[in-house]
Amino acid sequence: MNSPEITVYGAHWCPDCRRSKGFLGEHQIPYRWVDIEQDEEAEQFVIQKNNGKRIIPTILFADGSVLVEPSNAELAAKLGLVTSARHSFYPLIVIGGGPAGLTAALYAAREAVDTLVIERAAYGGQTAATEKLDNMPGFPDGVEGIEFAGRLRAQAERFGVELLEAQDVAKVTGHDNYHVVHTADGGEYTCCALLVASGSRYRRLGTPGERDFIGAGVHFCATCDGPFYKGKHVAVVGGGNSAAEESLLLTKFADKVTVLVRGDAFKASPVIVESVLRNPQIDVHFHAEVAEFLGAGGKLNRLRLRNNQTGAEEEMAADGAFIFIGLDPNTAFLKESGVRANEWGFLITGHDLVHDESQRPPGFEKRQPMVMETSIPGIFAAGDVRHGSTKQVASATGEGATAALLIREYLKQV
Repeated sequence: MNSPEITVYGAHWCPDCRRSKGFLGEHQIPYRWVDIEQDEEAEQFVIQKNNGKRIIPTILFADGSVLVEPSNAELAAKLGLVTSARHSFYPLIVIGGGPAGLTAALYAAREAVDTLVIERAAYGGQTAATEKLDNMPGFPDGVEGIEFAGRLRAQAERFGVELLEAQDVAKVTGHDNYHVVHTADGGEYTCCALLVASGSRYRRLGTPGERDFIGAGVHFCATCDGPFYKGKHVAVVGGGNSAAEESLLLTKFADKVTVLVRGDAFKASPVIVESVLRNPQIDVHFHAEVAEFLGAGGKLNRLRLRNNQTGAEEEMAADGAFIFIGLDPNTAFLKESGVRANEWGFLITGHDLVHDESQRPPGFEKRQPMVMETSIPGIFAAGDVRHGSTKQVASATGEGATAALLIREYLKQV
C-alpha cells in the first residue's frame, strides 16, 4: 500500500480535526494523522505554516499546499470531488450510492434513462468499509468490500450514470408530477421518479477506541466478517434478537463467543435465548458495558468492561467485537416529505401501504402502489432503508435492479 499523500495535523480534543478526519474517512481517502501535542516538530510546523499561530487542523497535501480549518466543501474542492450536477432535471434521481442505488442506476441508464446519483460519503456505502465479502454470488474467493464498491461505481459510470459526490440531501419536496431534491449547499434537482436508497447505519456505542478499530476488530455484520475469526474468541455487544442470533451464528467460526448484555436479561425471543444459554461455546455477561476498545499495532485485542451495577472494571482479551445494538435508517431528510415510515424510520412500500384501506395514501385511489413504491407516487425505496429488507449486499443489489425495472414502467405513465 502506498503511503498516504495527505497529512492531518491536529489534536484529539479538536472537533474540527475530528470532522476533517471523518470526511476523509467517509470518502475512503487515506491520510496520515499527526497529534501535535505528542510531536513537538509537528507543532512547530503548524506554527510556521500559520504565521506564528497554532491553528488546527492544518492539512498538508502532496503538492505542498496547505488548508487550515477547511470546511467540508473546501476539502471536497481540493480533492476534486464532483459536488454539482450538470443539469437541474433528470428523469431519475437516486439518493444513495450503495449497492442498491448503484445497481438501480446502472439498470436505468442501460434503458437510456438519464440518471443522477447523489451520495454524501464514499460510493459503495457500508460495503466499502467491509473487509471482505465472502457470501456475494459470483466471487468464489470472496472480494474486498472496497473493490466491490469500486467495481459497482465503474460499471455505473460506464453506462453513463452521473455521480454527485460529497453532497448531503437536506430535504425532498414535490409539485405536480415532479419531485425536488434539495442539497445542503442550496442546490435543487428535479426529477420524475426518485429512488431513496440512502441505506442505514449501524448504531455505535460511541465509546473510546470504537471508531479506531472499525474493520480492524470492531464489526457490525457476523455474516460478513465472522469467517475471519475461525478458532478465535469474539465478543458480541447487545441483548436483543440480533445479538442473540448473531452470537449463535458466530459459534460456527469462533471457538468462544462472549455476549455482553447491558441489562439483567436478554430482550429477545425465549427460543433464541434458550439456544444461546445452553450453547457451550457462548458465555453471557449481564450488566456488562464496554468502557473502551483497546489494541496494539492497529488491531483490537482486548476490551475494558464495566459492570453497571457495581462500577467494577476489568479487561477481557478478545480477537474481535461485533456490535448489534440496532440500525438507524438514513431518512432524516424525508421528515417533512410525507413519505410514510414505520416506528423505527424505515420506509414502508408496496402492499404494506394499503393493508388498511381507510389509510390508503393520496394518489393511489385508482391503482395499487408498486412493490417498492412509497406512499408518494413516483418515490421508490430500495435496500437497507426499506422496511422489510434483509440488510444484505446480495439482496440490496437485487432490490436495486427490481426498483429500476418498476421505475421504467412508472416513467411510461408520466
